[in-house]
Amino acid sequence: MERVAFVLKVRADRIEEYKERHKHVWPEMLQALREAGWHNYTLFMRDDGLLFGYLETEDFDKALAAMAERDVNAKWQAEMAPFFEQLDGKRPDEGLIRLEEVFHLD
Repeated sequence: MERVAFVLKVRADRIEEYKERHKHVWPEMLQALREAGWHNYTLFMRDDGLLFGYLETEDFDKALAAMAERDVNAKWQAEMAPFFEQLDGKRPDEGLIRLEEVFHLD
């Protein structure tokens, strides 16, 4: 199982709304993530909007590609894009900065 970590930056003026939106993720989006192989998917955020994401998957590139094929993902990404800094025209799932794993206890 591949462990994946990434960061994005939520705009300071959108932090509370971003948190609220994630209390009500669309059921069809949740199902799509599961079907695409996203397991143990978790988001953490610092007070300044630095977002840290973590998930486990068999193959991250395949998991991203599987989501990219889904209409619900395109709609979700379009709604979420204005929440982020420095996407340079990319969708959030295209603009995330993947972190290198340097240690794992097990």
